[in-house]
Amino acid sequence: MKKAVYFILLAAFTGSGVAFGFFLVNSGLVAFLTDLPQHFRLGVVGLSTLIGLLAGILLARPLMSGAVRLTVIAEQYLQRTPTQDLVMGSVGLIIGLIIANLIGNLLSFLGPVGKLVWILITLFLSYLGLSIGIKKREELLALFASFPKFGKDRALKSELKAGHFKILDTSVIIDGRIAELCESGFIEGVMLIPAFVLEELRHIADSPDLLKRNRGRRGLDILNKMRKDVDIKVQIYDNNRGLEDVAEVDTKLVKLAQKLGGKIITNDYNLNKVAELHGVKVLNINELANAVKPVVLPGEEMVVQLVKDGKEMGQGVAYLDDGTMIVVDNGKRYMNQTIPVLVTSVLQTAAGRMIFAKPKYEKRGEGQAHLGEVNAIG
Repeated sequence: MKKAVYFILLAAFTGSGVAFGFFLVNSGLVAFLTDLPQHFRLGVVGLSTLIGLLAGILLARPLMSGAVRLTVIAEQYLQRTPTQDLVMGSVGLIIGLIIANLIGNLLSFLGPVGKLVWILITLFLSYLGLSIGIKKREELLALFASFPKFGKDRALKSELKAGHFKILDTSVIIDGRIAELCESGFIEGVMLIPAFVLEELRHIADSPDLLKRNRGRRGLDILNKMRKDVDIKVQIYDNNRGLEDVAEVDTKLVKLAQKLGGKIITNDYNLNKVAELHGVKVLNINELANAVKPVVLPGEEMVVQLVKDGKEMGQGVAYLDDGTMIVVDNGKRYMNQTIPVLVTSVLQTAAGRMIFAKPKYEKRGEGQAHLGEVNAIG
Protein backbone atom coordinates (compact mmCIF):
# COMPACT_ATOMS: atom_id res chain seq x y z
CA MET A 1 0.00 0.00 0.00
CA LYS A 2 2.82 2.42 0.88
CA LYS A 3 4.60 1.66 -2.41
CA ALA A 4 1.43 2.32 -4.38
CA VAL A 5 0.93 5.68 -2.66
CA TYR A 6 4.61 6.51 -3.22
CA PHE A 7 4.41 5.87 -6.96
CA ILE A 8 1.15 7.81 -7.23
CA LEU A 9 2.79 10.84 -5.58
CA LEU A 10 5.84 10.42 -7.83
CA ALA A 11 3.62 10.36 -10.91
CA ALA A 12 1.71 13.42 -9.65
CA PHE A 13 4.93 15.44 -9.17
CA THR A 14 6.25 14.33 -12.59
CA GLY A 15 2.95 15.22 -14.28
CA SER A 16 3.00 18.59 -12.57
CA GLY A 17 6.50 19.16 -13.97
CA VAL A 18 5.33 18.33 -17.50
CA ALA A 19 2.31 20.63 -17.19
CA PHE A 20 4.42 23.46 -15.81
CA GLY A 21 6.93 23.09 -18.68
CA PHE A 22 4.24 23.32 -21.37
CA PHE A 23 2.72 26.27 -19.52
CA LEU A 24 6.04 28.16 -19.59
CA VAL A 25 6.72 27.68 -23.30
CA ASN A 26 3.16 28.37 -24.44
CA SER A 27 1.93 31.10 -22.10
CA GLY A 28 4.32 33.82 -23.19
CA LEU A 29 5.19 34.76 -19.61
CA VAL A 30 8.87 34.29 -20.45
CA ALA A 31 9.45 36.07 -23.79
CA PHE A 32 12.63 34.35 -24.95
CA LEU A 33 11.07 30.90 -24.56
CA THR A 34 8.46 31.60 -27.21
CA ASP A 35 11.21 32.49 -29.74
CA LEU A 36 13.19 29.28 -29.20
CA PRO A 37 13.16 26.47 -31.77
CA GLN A 38 10.85 23.59 -31.20
CA HIS A 39 13.54 21.16 -29.94
CA PHE A 40 14.74 23.72 -27.33
CA ARG A 41 11.19 24.21 -26.15
CA LEU A 42 10.87 20.47 -25.72
CA GLY A 43 14.13 20.58 -23.79
CA VAL A 44 12.58 23.09 -21.38
CA VAL A 45 9.60 20.77 -20.94
CA GLY A 46 11.98 17.86 -20.31
CA LEU A 47 13.91 19.90 -17.75
CA SER A 48 10.75 20.85 -15.85
CA THR A 49 9.69 17.19 -15.96
CA LEU A 50 13.02 16.14 -14.46
CA ILE A 51 12.68 18.80 -11.74
CA GLY A 52 9.19 17.48 -10.93
CA LEU A 53 10.52 13.92 -10.75
CA LEU A 54 13.35 14.93 -8.40
CA ALA A 55 10.90 16.89 -6.24
CA GLY A 56 8.69 13.80 -6.05
CA ILE A 57 11.63 11.60 -5.00
CA LEU A 58 12.63 14.09 -2.28
CA LEU A 59 9.16 15.01 -0.97
CA ALA A 60 6.98 11.90 -1.46
CA ARG A 61 8.15 10.00 1.64
CA PRO A 62 8.12 13.06 4.00
CA LEU A 63 4.61 13.88 2.75
CA MET A 64 3.48 10.32 3.42
CA SER A 65 4.98 10.35 6.94
CA GLY A 66 3.40 13.74 7.70
CA ALA A 67 0.01 12.56 6.44
CA VAL A 68 0.20 9.46 8.65
CA ARG A 69 1.09 11.55 11.72
CA LEU A 70 -1.73 13.99 11.05
CA THR A 71 -4.14 11.08 10.58
CA VAL A 72 -3.11 9.52 13.92
CA ILE A 73 -3.47 12.85 15.75
CA ALA A 74 -6.88 13.47 14.17
CA GLU A 75 -8.02 9.93 15.02
CA GLN A 76 -6.96 10.27 18.66
CA TYR A 77 -8.75 13.60 18.95
CA LEU A 78 -11.93 12.23 17.38
CA GLN A 79 -11.87 9.21 19.72
CA ARG A 80 -11.75 11.51 22.74
CA THR A 81 -14.55 13.69 21.38
CA PRO A 82 -18.09 12.60 22.39
CA THR A 83 -20.26 11.29 19.55
CA GLN A 84 -22.89 13.97 20.13
CA ASP A 85 -20.26 16.69 19.72
CA LEU A 86 -19.07 15.15 16.43
CA VAL A 87 -22.57 14.84 15.00
CA MET A 88 -23.84 18.26 16.02
CA GLY A 89 -20.54 19.94 15.12
CA SER A 90 -20.76 18.42 11.63
CA VAL A 91 -24.36 19.60 11.27
CA GLY A 92 -23.35 23.14 12.29
CA LEU A 93 -20.41 23.09 9.85
CA ILE A 94 -22.63 21.97 6.95
CA ILE A 95 -25.20 24.68 7.68
CA GLY A 96 -22.42 27.31 7.83
CA LEU A 97 -21.02 26.16 4.46
CA ILE A 98 -24.48 26.25 2.84
CA ILE A 99 -25.06 29.83 4.01
CA ALA A 100 -21.57 30.86 2.87
CA ASN A 101 -22.21 29.35 -0.59
CA LEU A 102 -25.44 31.35 -0.94
CA ILE A 103 -23.61 34.54 0.01
CA GLY A 104 -20.81 33.68 -2.49
CA ASN A 105 -23.34 33.67 -5.34
CA LEU A 106 -24.42 37.18 -4.36
CA LEU A 107 -20.81 38.42 -4.29
CA SER A 108 -19.79 36.88 -7.62
CA PHE A 109 -20.36 40.16 -9.50
CA LEU A 110 -17.51 41.82 -7.56
CA GLY A 111 -14.87 39.71 -9.30
CA PRO A 112 -11.61 38.89 -7.45
CA VAL A 113 -12.59 41.11 -4.50
CA GLY A 114 -15.87 39.23 -4.16
CA LYS A 115 -14.05 35.86 -4.20
CA LEU A 116 -11.71 37.05 -1.43
CA VAL A 117 -14.64 38.28 0.67
CA TRP A 118 -16.47 34.99 -0.01
CA ILE A 119 -13.47 32.94 1.23
CA LEU A 120 -13.28 35.00 4.44
CA ILE A 121 -17.04 34.67 5.02
CA THR A 122 -16.81 30.90 4.39
CA LEU A 123 -14.09 30.48 7.00
CA PHE A 124 -15.99 32.60 9.54
CA LEU A 125 -19.37 30.87 9.05
CA SER A 126 -17.75 27.40 9.10
CA TYR A 127 -16.13 28.08 12.47
CA LEU A 128 -19.32 29.71 13.80
CA GLY A 129 -21.51 26.78 12.72
CA LEU A 130 -19.08 24.24 14.20
CA SER A 131 -18.85 26.10 17.52
CA ILE A 132 -22.60 26.66 17.90
CA GLY A 133 -23.35 23.05 16.93
CA ILE A 134 -21.12 21.74 19.73
CA LYS A 135 -22.16 24.24 22.42
CA LYS A 136 -25.90 23.98 21.72
CA ARG A 137 -26.01 20.25 20.99
CA GLU A 138 -28.49 19.39 23.75
CA GLU A 139 -30.95 22.11 22.70
CA LEU A 140 -30.62 21.09 19.05
CA LEU A 141 -31.18 17.42 19.85
CA ALA A 142 -34.28 18.31 21.84
CA LEU A 143 -35.49 20.48 18.94
CA PHE A 144 -35.01 17.70 16.37
CA ALA A 145 -36.69 15.18 18.66
CA SER A 146 -39.79 17.39 18.86
CA PHE A 147 -40.37 17.29 15.08
CA PRO A 148 -43.00 14.76 13.93
CA LYS A 149 -40.68 13.37 11.23
CA PHE A 150 -38.29 12.35 13.97
CA GLY A 151 -41.02 10.53 15.89
CA LYS A 152 -39.36 7.19 15.31
CA ASP A 153 -36.35 8.33 17.29
CA ARG A 154 -38.23 8.44 20.56
CA ALA A 155 -35.39 6.68 22.31
CA LEU A 156 -33.26 9.79 21.81
CA LYS A 157 -36.03 12.02 23.09
CA SER A 158 -36.62 9.83 26.14
CA GLU A 159 -32.92 9.99 26.99
CA LEU A 160 -33.24 13.74 27.35
CA LYS A 161 -36.06 13.44 29.88
CA ALA A 162 -35.23 14.18 33.48
CA GLY A 163 -34.39 11.11 35.47
CA HIS A 164 -33.56 8.87 32.52
CA PHE A 165 -29.83 8.96 33.18
CA LYS A 166 -28.57 7.07 36.21
CA ILE A 167 -25.14 8.47 37.12
CA LEU A 168 -22.95 5.94 38.96
CA ASP A 169 -20.39 7.02 41.53
CA THR A 170 -17.17 5.21 42.38
CA SER A 171 -18.40 3.54 45.58
CA VAL A 172 -21.43 1.89 43.98
CA ILE A 173 -19.33 0.54 41.10
CA ILE A 174 -16.81 -1.02 43.49
CA ASP A 175 -19.68 -2.37 45.63
CA GLY A 176 -20.83 -4.46 42.64
CA ARG A 177 -24.49 -4.92 43.53
CA ILE A 178 -25.50 -2.44 40.81
CA ALA A 179 -24.67 -5.03 38.13
CA GLU A 180 -27.07 -7.57 39.66
CA LEU A 181 -29.79 -4.92 40.05
CA CYS A 182 -29.50 -3.97 36.38
CA GLU A 183 -29.58 -7.63 35.32
CA SER A 184 -32.74 -8.17 37.35
CA GLY A 185 -34.48 -5.29 35.56
CA PHE A 186 -35.31 -3.27 38.69
CA ILE A 187 -33.21 -0.32 37.44
CA GLU A 188 -33.93 0.98 33.93
CA GLY A 189 -32.41 3.64 31.72
CA VAL A 190 -28.87 4.52 30.75
CA MET A 191 -26.13 3.88 33.31
CA LEU A 192 -23.90 6.93 32.86
CA ILE A 193 -20.23 6.61 33.86
CA PRO A 194 -18.56 10.06 33.98
CA ALA A 195 -14.97 10.20 32.75
CA PHE A 196 -13.76 11.58 36.09
CA VAL A 197 -15.27 8.58 37.92
CA LEU A 198 -13.47 6.26 35.51
CA GLU A 199 -10.25 8.19 36.13
CA GLU A 200 -10.70 7.85 39.91
CA LEU A 201 -11.23 4.10 39.51
CA ARG A 202 -8.03 3.88 37.49
CA HIS A 203 -6.08 5.74 40.19
CA ILE A 204 -7.46 3.38 42.85
CA ALA A 205 -6.55 0.35 40.71
CA ASP A 206 -2.98 1.70 40.39
CA SER A 207 -2.63 2.39 44.13
CA PRO A 208 0.42 0.94 45.92
CA ASP A 209 -1.92 -0.17 48.72
CA LEU A 210 -3.00 -3.77 48.03
CA LEU A 211 -6.52 -3.36 49.44
CA LYS A 212 -7.22 -0.21 47.42
CA ARG A 213 -5.74 -1.78 44.30
CA ASN A 214 -8.00 -4.81 44.60
CA ARG A 215 -11.07 -2.60 45.13
CA GLY A 216 -10.21 -0.52 42.06
CA ARG A 217 -9.70 -3.59 39.88
CA ARG A 218 -12.97 -5.05 41.14
CA GLY A 219 -14.74 -1.84 40.06
CA LEU A 220 -13.21 -2.01 36.57
CA ASP A 221 -14.22 -5.67 36.29
CA ILE A 222 -17.80 -4.80 37.28
CA LEU A 223 -17.92 -2.09 34.58
CA ASN A 224 -16.62 -4.48 31.92
CA LYS A 225 -19.22 -7.03 32.95
CA MET A 226 -22.00 -4.45 32.64
CA ARG A 227 -20.80 -3.21 29.24
CA LYS A 228 -20.74 -6.75 27.84
CA ASP A 229 -24.36 -7.34 28.91
CA VAL A 230 -26.56 -6.38 25.95
CA ASP A 231 -29.54 -5.74 28.24
CA ILE A 232 -27.72 -3.05 30.25
CA LYS A 233 -27.23 0.36 28.65
CA VAL A 234 -23.86 1.70 29.77
CA GLN A 235 -22.48 4.98 28.42
CA ILE A 236 -19.16 6.68 29.19
CA TYR A 237 -19.72 10.43 29.48
CA ASP A 238 -16.60 12.33 28.40
CA ASN A 239 -18.02 15.85 28.22
CA ASN A 240 -16.78 17.62 31.37
CA ARG A 241 -17.54 21.08 30.03
CA GLY A 242 -18.22 23.44 32.94
CA LEU A 243 -16.74 21.05 35.52
CA GLU A 244 -13.04 21.73 34.90
CA ASP A 245 -12.72 24.06 37.91
CA VAL A 246 -14.36 21.59 40.33
CA ALA A 247 -11.82 19.47 42.22
CA GLU A 248 -13.91 17.01 44.26
CA VAL A 249 -15.53 14.06 42.50
CA ASP A 250 -18.68 14.21 44.66
CA THR A 251 -19.25 17.87 43.74
CA LYS A 252 -18.73 17.07 40.06
CA LEU A 253 -21.33 14.28 40.32
CA VAL A 254 -23.89 16.62 41.84
CA LYS A 255 -23.29 19.34 39.22
CA LEU A 256 -23.43 16.82 36.38
CA ALA A 257 -26.72 15.43 37.71
CA GLN A 258 -28.12 18.97 37.83
CA LYS A 259 -26.91 19.61 34.27
CA LEU A 260 -28.40 16.43 32.78
CA GLY A 261 -31.42 16.16 35.05
CA GLY A 262 -30.37 12.64 36.02
CA LYS A 263 -30.23 10.66 39.25
CA ILE A 264 -27.15 9.59 41.19
CA ILE A 265 -26.81 5.95 42.25
CA THR A 266 -24.55 5.56 45.28
CA ASN A 267 -24.09 3.88 48.63
CA ASP A 268 -22.12 6.81 50.06
CA TYR A 269 -24.12 8.30 52.94
CA ASN A 270 -22.35 11.69 52.78
CA LEU A 271 -22.88 12.06 49.02
CA ASN A 272 -26.51 11.13 49.59
CA LYS A 273 -26.99 14.07 51.98
CA VAL A 274 -25.03 16.59 49.85
CA ALA A 275 -27.04 15.70 46.73
CA GLU A 276 -30.34 16.06 48.60
CA LEU A 277 -29.29 19.55 49.73
CA HIS A 278 -28.79 20.50 46.06
CA GLY A 279 -32.14 19.05 45.05
CA VAL A 280 -30.65 16.09 43.18
CA LYS A 281 -32.50 12.79 43.33
CA VAL A 282 -30.37 9.97 44.79
CA LEU A 283 -30.90 6.22 44.58
CA ASN A 284 -29.07 4.73 47.56
CA ILE A 285 -28.26 1.03 47.23
CA ASN A 286 -28.15 0.63 51.01
CA GLU A 287 -31.62 2.11 51.37
CA LEU A 288 -32.90 -0.32 48.74
CA ALA A 289 -31.24 -3.23 50.54
CA ASN A 290 -32.83 -2.16 53.82
CA ALA A 291 -36.22 -1.77 52.15
CA VAL A 292 -36.26 -5.34 50.86
CA LYS A 293 -35.06 -6.92 54.12
CA PRO A 294 -37.70 -8.90 56.04
CA VAL A 295 -39.62 -6.72 58.50
CA VAL A 296 -38.80 -7.45 62.13
CA LEU A 297 -41.29 -6.36 64.79
CA PRO A 298 -40.78 -5.96 68.56
CA GLY A 299 -41.72 -9.15 70.36
CA GLU A 300 -40.64 -11.46 67.54
CA GLU A 301 -38.42 -14.40 68.39
CA MET A 302 -35.26 -15.37 66.50
CA VAL A 303 -32.30 -17.66 67.06
CA VAL A 304 -28.85 -16.04 66.85
CA GLN A 305 -25.24 -16.80 67.71
CA LEU A 306 -23.38 -14.25 69.87
CA VAL A 307 -19.98 -13.58 68.32
CA LYS A 308 -18.54 -10.52 70.10
CA ASP A 309 -19.03 -8.01 72.91
CA GLY A 310 -21.14 -4.90 72.47
CA LYS A 311 -20.17 -1.29 73.22
CA GLU A 312 -22.18 -1.16 76.44
CA MET A 313 -21.45 -3.31 79.47
CA GLY A 314 -22.98 -6.76 79.28
CA GLN A 315 -24.07 -6.48 75.65
CA GLY A 316 -23.44 -9.18 73.08
CA VAL A 317 -23.53 -8.80 69.31
CA ALA A 318 -24.84 -11.22 66.68
CA TYR A 319 -25.41 -10.93 62.93
CA LEU A 320 -28.09 -12.15 60.56
CA ASP A 321 -27.19 -13.81 57.26
CA ASP A 322 -27.64 -10.48 55.41
CA GLY A 323 -25.20 -8.71 57.76
CA THR A 324 -27.77 -6.97 59.98
CA MET A 325 -26.37 -6.35 63.46
CA ILE A 326 -28.31 -7.59 66.49
CA VAL A 327 -27.40 -6.10 69.87
CA VAL A 328 -28.47 -8.39 72.72
CA ASP A 329 -28.76 -6.89 76.20
CA ASN A 330 -27.14 -9.10 78.83
CA GLY A 331 -25.85 -11.26 75.97
CA LYS A 332 -22.18 -11.24 76.95
CA ARG A 333 -22.68 -14.25 79.23
CA TYR A 334 -23.87 -16.28 76.19
CA MET A 335 -20.75 -15.53 74.11
CA ASN A 336 -20.17 -18.07 71.28
CA GLN A 337 -23.52 -19.70 72.03
CA THR A 338 -26.67 -19.96 69.88
CA ILE A 339 -29.69 -18.79 71.83
CA PRO A 340 -33.27 -17.64 71.19
CA VAL A 341 -33.85 -13.90 71.65
CA LEU A 342 -36.84 -11.56 71.65
CA VAL A 343 -36.73 -8.37 69.59
CA THR A 344 -37.24 -5.24 71.71
CA SER A 345 -36.76 -2.47 69.08
CA VAL A 346 -35.46 -1.79 65.56
CA LEU A 347 -33.37 1.21 64.52
CA GLN A 348 -33.62 1.98 60.77
CA THR A 349 -31.23 4.50 59.14
CA ALA A 350 -29.91 5.19 55.62
CA ALA A 351 -26.61 3.66 56.70
CA GLY A 352 -28.24 0.37 57.71
CA ARG A 353 -30.50 -1.35 60.21
CA MET A 354 -29.80 -2.37 63.80
CA ILE A 355 -31.94 -4.73 65.90
CA PHE A 356 -32.03 -4.65 69.69
CA ALA A 357 -33.05 -7.79 71.55
CA LYS A 358 -32.84 -9.62 74.87
CA PRO A 359 -32.39 -13.31 75.68
CA LYS A 360 -35.66 -15.19 75.78
CA TYR A 361 -34.55 -17.22 78.81
CA GLU A 362 -32.51 -15.19 81.31
CA LYS A 363 -29.97 -17.09 83.43
CA ARG A 364 -30.62 -16.98 87.11
CA GLY A 365 -28.02 -15.45 89.39
CA GLU A 366 -25.66 -17.67 91.31
CA GLY A 367 -26.97 -18.71 94.74
CA GLN A 368 -30.62 -18.22 93.65
CA ALA A 369 -33.25 -20.88 93.69
CA HIS A 370 -36.60 -20.49 92.02
CA LEU A 371 -39.45 -21.92 94.00
CA GLY A 372 -42.76 -21.52 92.19
CA GLU A 373 -43.43 -17.79 92.25
CA VAL A 374 -40.99 -17.09 95.15
CA ASN A 375 -37.23 -16.47 94.90
CA ALA A 376 -35.17 -17.78 97.82
CA ILE A 377 -31.69 -16.37 98.38
CA GLY A 378 -28.98 -18.50 100.06
